[in-house]
Amino acid sequence: MSNAYKIKLLLVDDEVKFLQSIAKRLELKDFEVTTATTGEAAIACAEKGLFDVAVVDFQMPGMDGAQVLKTLKEKHKYLEILMLTGHATVDSAVECTKLGAFQYLEKPYEFEKLVEVITAAYQERLNKKFEHNQKRMDEIQKLSFGSSPLGLLRALSRLDNEEK
Repeated sequence: MSNAYKIKLLLVDDEVKFLQSIAKRLELKDFEVTTATTGEAAIACAEKGLFDVAVVDFQMPGMDGAQVLKTLKEKHKYLEILMLTGHATVDSAVECTKLGAFQYLEKPYEFEKLVEVITAAYQERLNKKFEHNQKRMDEIQKLSFGSSPLGLLRALSRLDNEEK
């Protein structure tokens, strides 16, 4: 990975030693890592900074991983989220998939597999953003052919407001 841009990761797990260990290993792989030990802290971190991918523990006290997933997906349209769990069930996997999780991994997992999945999630994020931006450009181009300057400005303002 080039030094020009590092994938920005949000790691969320209530097991502090595990969290610190995995964060250090990911930083050595050239990721920019922010950690949170609670769901509430994760949501607060996401409000302050833009992340590309979040890796969220499913089972945490207080706000669990599914609630964190749901909240992050509602507020951050292009954030891809991986769920980690030491207590996998078919129901929890289905629930997370319905809520928009990119993937659901069981603990323990191979570190290289985690890096691979984070990278794939980042690629998916880029694909979704590019597709969205391409649609917007097509819309703007269509508007510019059939509108007066004021009509175009109004349409651009509407498109801008839809993004907020």
